[in-house]
Amino acid sequence: MATPLTSYQRGLFLLLGVATFFEGYDFMALAQVLPNLRADLGLSPFGAGVLFAVVNAGTVVAWPLVRVADRWGRKRVLVITIAGYTLMTLISGFAPDVYTFGAAQFFARVFLIGEWAVSMVYAAEAFPADRRGHVIGVLQAFSSMGAIVCAGVTPLLLQAEYGWRTVYFVGVIPLVLLAWARRGLQESPRFAEVAAAPKAKGSFFAIFRGPHRRRVLQLGLIWFLTYACSNTAISFWKEFAVGDRGMTDGQVGACLTIAAVGSLPLVFLSGKLLDRFGRRAGAVGIFLATIGGVWFAYTLESRWALTVALTFGVFGVSAVLPVLNAFTTELFPTHARGEAFAWSNNLLGRPGYVLAPLLVGALAEAHGWGAAVRPTVLGPLVALALILWWMPETAGRELEETAGQ
Repeated sequence: MATPLTSYQRGLFLLLGVATFFEGYDFMALAQVLPNLRADLGLSPFGAGVLFAVVNAGTVVAWPLVRVADRWGRKRVLVITIAGYTLMTLISGFAPDVYTFGAAQFFARVFLIGEWAVSMVYAAEAFPADRRGHVIGVLQAFSSMGAIVCAGVTPLLLQAEYGWRTVYFVGVIPLVLLAWARRGLQESPRFAEVAAAPKAKGSFFAIFRGPHRRRVLQLGLIWFLTYACSNTAISFWKEFAVGDRGMTDGQVGACLTIAAVGSLPLVFLSGKLLDRFGRRAGAVGIFLATIGGVWFAYTLESRWALTVALTFGVFGVSAVLPVLNAFTTELFPTHARGEAFAWSNNLLGRPGYVLAPLLVGALAEAHGWGAAVRPTVLGPLVALALILWWMPETAGRELEETAGQ
């Protein structure tokens, strides 16, 4: 029987879930408004790829916020990132040109990914070992719910007076969350224990002079290869559906909503499966679903067949994150967990998030969106092979046991 959660853990679970909800909303927002934004601001397909690359560069620059969580604490950084994301999203809605929009979204991603990463670290440290994978998986499902809401409401919001800008005005809702978070949020118990011990200030490259260098580099490569596919798969699907398959905004919104809703039960179950069958076995099923879903979502002709493939693609793109979040939070000690996550995910992994849209945007101008996106599935294929080769099993074990393996 699973360890029951305390009342505070249930409240924390809800708080982190609402925070990650907006990570999913923001991720889907740019993909949903891109054709309308391109028409309004005069962007070419390559320009769209450049815009995505600039915005996604913010996910790399988020590393100081994640790293500093090892010194400032998880609570303080979480509150700062939610406030920063809210402000930058509001500025995005008022942006008069593509440069202001790109800059605002760049900083929005800095805060948003900082919030997401710290939420995953928080979850790993604050919940029982036998429920850790389930909690991380369900938190990622909240992100998928954010994507569902965005996909469902965007066609309606695009018809409002302010068009695509309205999608970003809705994103200021985290202000309500921030006000509540300051009252009830407590520091991670594991961090509080470690923070009480004196420690020397570490340099930027300190983690590479210790025993964790090899594991950081391994996870960084796996994150890089995974992001090269997962970011472009959903980001450019509306462009593919409208440009290559002749769909309307409403039809695309319906397809994305159906795919997101259909994938949601699977995403909710993914964390529980990671706890029951293990991280490695779960990775096999999830990564294979990602590869097949993305390939066929950019290959098939029928709208309904595309929707089915997209369902598996959305599931895979969402569910690979709990797998990698589990490994990245479980294989390092508490005093270095934030720094290791920052290096593995942000500095080493996120460049794949940035470079892939540039390459796909350039290829799309010459060959179309389908031919440009399909080859990216090689990324998760190689990543899966590396997981099975390098990663130990961590399911059901306390962090003190798995750290440093």
